[in-house]
Amino acid sequence: MLHLNQIHKLFHQDTPDEKRALNNVSLEIDKGDFVTVIGSNGAGKSTLFNVISGVINPEIGNIYINGQDVTYMKESDRSKFIGRVFQNPLAGTAPNMTIEENLAMAYSRNKRRTIKKAVTKSRKAYFKDLLVDLQLGLENRLNVKVGLLSGGERQALSLLMATFTEPEVLLLDEHTAALDPSRAELITTLTKEIVEKYGLTTIMITHNMYQALELGNKLIMMDRGAIILQVSEEEKARLTTEELLEEFKKIKGGNAVSDRTLLI
Repeated sequence: MLHLNQIHKLFHQDTPDEKRALNNVSLEIDKGDFVTVIGSNGAGKSTLFNVISGVINPEIGNIYINGQDVTYMKESDRSKFIGRVFQNPLAGTAPNMTIEENLAMAYSRNKRRTIKKAVTKSRKAYFKDLLVDLQLGLENRLNVKVGLLSGGERQALSLLMATFTEPEVLLLDEHTAALDPSRAELITTLTKEIVEKYGLTTIMITHNMYQALELGNKLIMMDRGAIILQVSEEEKARLTTEELLEEFKKIKGGNAVSDRTLLI
């Protein structure tokens, strides 16, 4: 479904600041998989997402989605079948547009554009039904500008906007990290429900070990631009937080002590 073949990405090539952000990354994700990604800061997690979504191109390697080579496809074209939710609740929505207008914009992402009115009566009813599932009362605030929403409300809306068109791939880039514990728990619960509802192929970056084990059916660990550990569905079901941290320590050696705090 999603296949990354020997991806290499360099920043500041041939300068003193050269950095190998992705180093020979190969990954095979099947349709319906929910893969959690862990690793300390600078491990290459966000670069991986930027390569998949088309924000940047690799120097070497290919990316396939459903057998189609999308390696050099524009980000705008790729967004028709890739949904992404960012860590910052301010990203992914247009603050000066209303909830209704933001939803209409997301709804049209993978459809042919026409000159018809963006929000019809039937579409507004559809949006209301979707918002009811969030249990935040947003279905009664369709004409409120998104910039007036709280961080949790805005992130819930971003999650809905990224998923209700049922993208081929959903990328969750530490999407609960900037929220307070109660809101983070709400977004985590909504994530599980929405991914299961649509059967979405999902990759989620997290620094939370418990969340990494609790969500999804597979897990990968990254370090210095490489995938250093892949955990299958069967292994993940048996794995504990302590065992995962110990595995990280074993692989990282002496550097594990300083990085350990970034994975709890």
